[in-house]
Amino acid sequence: MTDTAEPFGARLRGAMDARGPLCVGIDPHASLLADWGLGDDIAGLERFTRTVVDALAGKVAVLKPQSAFFERFGSRGIAVLERAVADARAAGALVLMDAKRGDIGSTMAAYASAYLDPAGPLFSDAVTVSPYLGFGSLRPALEAARAAGAGVFALALTSNPEGAEVQHAVRPDGTTVAASVLTALKAENAAEAAEGRLGSYGAVVGATLGGTAHRLGADLAIDGPLLAPGIGAQGATPADLPAVFGAAVRNVLPSVSRGVLRHGPDAASLVAAASRMADEVRAVAE
Repeated sequence: MTDTAEPFGARLRGAMDARGPLCVGIDPHASLLADWGLGDDIAGLERFTRTVVDALAGKVAVLKPQSAFFERFGSRGIAVLERAVADARAAGALVLMDAKRGDIGSTMAAYASAYLDPAGPLFSDAVTVSPYLGFGSLRPALEAARAAGAGVFALALTSNPEGAEVQHAVRPDGTTVAASVLTALKAENAAEAAEGRLGSYGAVVGATLGGTAHRLGADLAIDGPLLAPGIGAQGATPADLPAVFGAAVRNVLPSVSRGVLRHGPDAASLVAAASRMADEVRAVAE
């Protein structure tokens, strides 16, 4: 069972060191269900999700269910997600809920309660959030995470082309919006960093970005984890990570979905694919 006695950053570091620096997404979209010979229905969703959790929760550092693919099935899909979260944490994996929530005031507090309240059925070790209503709008989630020993990953430099129009925009002080998000996260991590620990407040930075972060003056040394989607199907490889993240590469948690999931539904093949990917990442991060 995943223990929340330690802050998320410390638990993440321990999991990455013990199991390899890899996050595997649970993304049951219709085409992948079809590839597995499953129907795009609640039975297919449940079979897919249970297979991934049973195969990988005892092996990988982090599992990342994409909430949208469960929400589309309504309350029955959410029930499958609740069980997946509980079973994955019981097997020792950290669960990062990929929900990308962002709002203000009591609404943001409600989202925080949904994913970061230890008494809740969707309580996860961390959650993804969007800071684009202003970083300060995330305060309820940051405070809830701190109280629960959980973590938060804020979108900073994403790999989708549309993200640039907001993330690369220049503020009146001459910094980019993305750089300001990274600076704010570094401040949130200051207390844990002062104790020599990995912070619990991370950034989402695409592995496909090449030198974009450096050109934008974005300092990736936030003293916290860097969730890096884009490995595998989106074109990036573990060998690309040092060029993107530089000296912060040891804090990178690559996120892979189709690159591992396409090897299902055979459990042994899923484990082998995840193990290979974790070994490749470890080789460039050390």
